[in-house]
Amino acid sequence: MKIGILGGGQLGRMFIQEALKYDDEFYVLDPNPECSCATISHFTKGDFNDFDKVLAFGKDKDVVTIEIEHVNVEALQTLEKQGVKVVPNSESIKIIQQKILQKSFYLENEIPSPEFQVIQNASERNFPLPFVQKMNTGGYDGKGVQIIKTEEDLAKMWDVPSVLEHLVDIDKELSVIIGINESGESQTFPVTEMVADPKLNLLDFNICPAAISAEVEAQIIEIANRFTKAIASPGLFAIELFLDKNGKVWVNETAPRLHNSGHQSQEGNANSQFEQFYRVVKNLPLADTTNFGFSGMLNLVGEENFTGKVQYEGLDEVLKLPQTYIHLYGKNETKPGRKMGHINVLANSREELLEKLTHIKSLVRVIA
Repeated sequence: MKIGILGGGQLGRMFIQEALKYDDEFYVLDPNPECSCATISHFTKGDFNDFDKVLAFGKDKDVVTIEIEHVNVEALQTLEKQGVKVVPNSESIKIIQQKILQKSFYLENEIPSPEFQVIQNASERNFPLPFVQKMNTGGYDGKGVQIIKTEEDLAKMWDVPSVLEHLVDIDKELSVIIGINESGESQTFPVTEMVADPKLNLLDFNICPAAISAEVEAQIIEIANRFTKAIASPGLFAIELFLDKNGKVWVNETAPRLHNSGHQSQEGNANSQFEQFYRVVKNLPLADTTNFGFSGMLNLVGEENFTGKVQYEGLDEVLKLPQTYIHLYGKNETKPGRKMGHINVLANSREELLEKLTHIKSLVRVIA
């Protein structure tokens, strides 16, 4: 099959790396000729937000998919009408790429998500402090999201269409990844626990399986089942969750694609999220997602005050460690907070895993 991917970042790269063991051709559309996928695919330079570029790119493909949700949905709708398979379908991407539509989707389908108000501009606010403001479009990796706590903070509100959302008293941040194929078969990965970097507001490391009770897990399974039924699309979906201090699970948001919170599955599970996504795209039987003991992932991000040709300090030391796996993203240039790679770790206990991740974090620096 000719498989077209909108976006050439690290998610696409790892998907192609996994899928190269099968017999397919991979085509990538991205504006950056030095993107992570450029050297391992049939690469086309172009903007995945440009209607004409996406249409021209996709018209001769057997299937078109995404590794970033900020793409031209109208072009995907046209491709579907022309008989090109789009995974996930254009309607599900449209719902998820707009926070306002996404929140309405949760409400309509009784999927628990924090109370909210939709605004078109800052003057429409009629929502109690404190709250989270999420821009309707364009946000990812902590961008387009800010916390408004005080009357003074109101002055920094963005004057754009947004969702204002009740601030949850968070105990843990969790994630569950669901694979759904065209045949209606679905499979969830074990729930992972996400630990964010408070400075960068993006994932620092994650832990699988998450330390949660059977009651919390049952809430997550119910959310996954409701989402799978409501979304009515094949795809790989990562549902980011909050567990509050009272033991209630809330949906934060959903990504209609491969996700940072599933990277440890490369070595930690019987099959990775990348293998599962390939099977979803091809409508094959879904893969076993059983986890092997405890696994975790540490993000490698560019250090503060370093911009330029990347250098990795400490990787030689990491390579000496058992059950430790380095994944770099083929990016030549680093800048503060840019995701450059990750390191997966296996362990026999949660305590051992956290000890290993903390030790590795102390060894490695991404500089220029």
